[in-house]
This record gives sequence, structure tokens and C-alpha cells, in this order.
Amino acid sequence: MQLRYVLAGYRVAIRGYIPDWQEAGLSGPHLLSLSDCMVDLVPVDPAGRDHWFASSQEAEIARSQAGNPGLHVLGVGFAADDVPGLQDDMARDGWDGSLPDRLVRREEFPGAGERLLGFELVGFDVAGWHTWTCLGGLVTDVHQATGIRPGPGGLIQDEQDARTAARWLTDSGLGDPKVFLWAAALLTEPPRATLPAGE
Repeated sequence: MQLRYVLAGYRVAIRGYIPDWQEAGLSGPHLLSLSDCMVDLVPVDPAGRDHWFASSQEAEIARSQAGNPGLHVLGVGFAADDVPGLQDDMARDGWDGSLPDRLVRREEFPGAGERLLGFELVGFDVAGWHTWTCLGGLVTDVHQATGIRPGPGGLIQDEQDARTAARWLTDSGLGDPKVFLWAAALLTEPPRATLPAGE
């Protein structure tokens, strides 16, 4: 990685299945995603208004307590250069739980021992995140325009390719009316946290 990334937080998610109607350019059968358009997320709070855990250990506790073997912990970070634009989007469209406060702190990401999974193209809209795989045809549009296509799990492996694709999507306006600003989110798999006794 060439750019500095900052911590967005950790999500506890189910690996999504690629539906029959989904992009032909996706290799399946599973999607890795931070977007609740594509995957079910475990909330931080009982009201379900925040899906961003502050640490991989908090996320691991929630994963363990949920009792679903299909859940996994996903680390998420954004390039520091992209944060001001994302903050503007969230301020305009509605805050997303604890995420804005965490982005202000600019904590280094990824954490020690986290395995890099790839980059997901995402954008914010009305207190939620869309992914390029949930808005029909965008994966194909990006490939036709740039030659870039996702690998396993719907993620782009090369950082520069991911940033090029995000810029192209933003400039194209094809996410309108849901997403106007696209960013390449870095996704990681943190090491399995050791839980305190009784968790």
C-alpha cells in the first residue's frame, strides 16, 4: 500500500451470496462486503443504529455472542485523503453511528496482524453504505471503461486499480441518485481475538 489508511471500524457480517440477478462479472459464490445492502450485519447497539465496532476484540465478542458460525469480523479503513469527502457526504446525508467520530481521530489502519483482503468500492447515502456490486451494472460499466474487474469476493486486489475505479465511478455519475462520491475501502481480516473468560 502506498497511501496512509485510517480506521473506519470493524463490522460483523455474514458472507453474502451472489444472487442470480447480480453482475455476471462477479466470481462467486460469496461476496465480502461492508454494505448492509449485500450482507447482514450485527449491530453494536440494541436499537441497531450503529454497526461499527471500535476494535476487533469488541467485534469478536459480538460475533461470538451472536452464535452464528457464518459470521466473520471485517476490518475497514479509508485512505486518509478520502476522509474529508466522506465526512462531507455523511454530514449532508445523515451520520452513520460512531464512524464519523472515529474518522476524525485518524487511527492508523490496518492493525497488527490483519490480513489484507482487498478493496471494495463504496459510497454513502442516507445513513448507509452502498457497494458497486449492489447497484446494477456498475461492475460491468467499470470493467468496460477501465479494464478493472473484481476478484474473489467482489474485491479489487490492487490499490491503484481500486482508486482508479472509484474515481471513474465518481466522475461517471452512474451511482446517481444514491451515490455521488465513491471510495475504495480497504477490507481486512483481523486475527481472531482472544476473548475474556465467560464471553
